[in-house]
Amino acid sequence: MEYNSYRRLMRSTTDRRIAGVCGGIASYLNIDPTVVRIIFLLALLCGSFGFWAYLIVWIAAPEDNRIER
Repeated sequence: MEYNSYRRLMRSTTDRRIAGVCGGIASYLNIDPTVVRIIFLLALLCGSFGFWAYLIVWIAAPEDNRIER
């Protein structure tokens, strides 16, 4: 049995509002998705950094297609 101990950043398919980016980051960091959404909102309001960061993660991170059991 092979055991992968590393985690990958993936977009969430179950906890998503737009593309699952915030849900995926929250899952990766083991924090509440609302905190990540607020951070992205603040970054968006303080400049366009939040938009560009969200867009880059949306393009770069694969969608989580694992089946939860």
